[in-house]
Amino acid sequence: MEETAEHTKLWWGCAVALSAAGWRGRGAAAVGLASMAVAEVASNCVLKPVWQWRRPPKEWISHEEVHDRPDSSSFPSGHTAAGVAFSAAVAAVWPWAGAACAVPAVMVAAERVHTGAHYPSDVAVGAAIGLAAAALVHRAPRLARHWLP
Repeated sequence: MEETAEHTKLWWGCAVALSAAGWRGRGAAAVGLASMAVAEVASNCVLKPVWQWRRPPKEWISHEEVHDRPDSSSFPSGHTAAGVAFSAAVAAVWPWAGAACAVPAVMVAAERVHTGAHYPSDVAVGAAIGLAAAALVHRAPRLARHWLP
């Protein structure tokens, strides 16, 4: 699951599958991808450079995958932020599709802790960023109409 989630491939694949389902799926895919982009920028470009947190100690992880961890800051989990943002945004447009997307999002989040790439707090903050990104993208048209002439 981790390799599939690298570079947001999993969520792009979900967007392609949703797009094949007609106008509702295309709308869900569009807001999902927009939310994912906002979450990725917030987590990986804004917050990770600010907080240079180390990954969990290698001694805590009992399997060989611990050596494949990234060197970037542990806080927050960008994988989790992207998955939650995509799923939450899709759910706002098409609830059952959002619920289906939430399953791999939860699996990715759990795997990030299991493989030693993140602390649980990194994943929790990543999820909060994802929810905030989805809410922002969902409200963006109304905010733009309110603030723009």
